Amino acid sequence: MKQPRLGCGVVVLRDGKLLLIQRLKAPEAGSWGLPGGKIDWMEPAEHAAARELLEETGLTAGPLSLLCAADHIDPAEDEHWLAPVFLSLEAVGEPVLLEPSKHAALGWFNPADPPERLTLTARAAIAAL
Repeated sequence: MKQPRLGCGVVVLRDGKLLLIQRLKAPEAGSWGLPGGKIDWMEPAEHAAARELLEETGLTAGPLSLLCAADHIDPAEDEHWLAPVFLSLEAVGEPVLLEPSKHAALGWFNPADPPERLTLTARAAIAAL
């Protein structure tokens, strides 16, 4: 029996801009999304979000607050995820692409004018902002 999977994401805002990373792998390969990933067994979601942000971008999250919970339901890709999305207004450091096998690029975008290809989770997060 299939069951939903659990992931997390982090909205990093700096000077009114949103940090996004471009995915290389499914689900949603080629789309721009939030830093984040899978929540490990017995790992609090907030800790997973901070860990994933550090692993993917080198940024230290700073204080996190829950922004929204995003449903990623895509029958075409046979994917079902639930992702709490956290807001980080005080991330420390300059982001770098630390997982080039998973991500093609990273960049800062105006939330009102994001890239055309956004992940479902990034869309939910921008709507919650």
